[in-house]
Amino acid sequence: MAVFLSGILGNASIGVYSLATEEIAIVPSLVSENKVRRLEEWLKVKAIRTFIGESVLVGALASANSNGILLPHYVRHDEVQAIKSASSDINIAVMETKRTAYGNMVLANDYGAIVDPRLKERDIKDISDALGVEAVTGEIAGLPYVGSLAIATNKGVLAHPLLTDEEKKFLEDVLKVPSDVGTINCGIPYVATGVIGNTHGAIAGFITTGPELFIIEEALDLVK
Repeated sequence: MAVFLSGILGNASIGVYSLATEEIAIVPSLVSENKVRRLEEWLKVKAIRTFIGESVLVGALASANSNGILLPHYVRHDEVQAIKSASSDINIAVMETKRTAYGNMVLANDYGAIVDPRLKERDIKDISDALGVEAVTGEIAGLPYVGSLAIATNKGVLAHPLLTDEEKKFLEDVLKVPSDVGTINCGIPYVATGVIGNTHGAIAGFITTGPELFIIEEALDLVK
């Protein structure tokens, strides 16, 4: 099984509360040690337990790939140090902007990044520098908050079911992997709110249906 069912803090919106790259996962400090160990085993990552700006909404507030992580301006020093201590070579960018939900605004893998078109040019450059990839503006299903509308790994992209053909080509050109569409948690189209993953596996919200799991496995190329 390459896609596992779980929750964070009793909630199926696992992508709102956590994030994962090829190397690390970040979960709120309140998550139990047993759940953290399972996550590490399933995704083959080092898990970091911390808040972001004293909030449990880790996946909504932060965005990351193997090269770097974007954090909102009000992140605490001890939270930054927790990330540094677990992954000393990752670029940590504290974004000094009024916008804070970088997990919702940025869709990235290790090959590229698509960002909310409402971001300013200088912020897009900072995102590109931090993540070590080209960052370009784009939409999914005609909506700007691309980070919540899709999940991208180094094998594939799962996106909102109303992704257009033009947007699909754009996603694949920027992120350099195939894409597909689907839902999560029994019909939720904002797929990144309910799943995290990398090339080793994925963890979906515990109310995700069998057909949805099948599509996740196919889209992220996790079928073994």
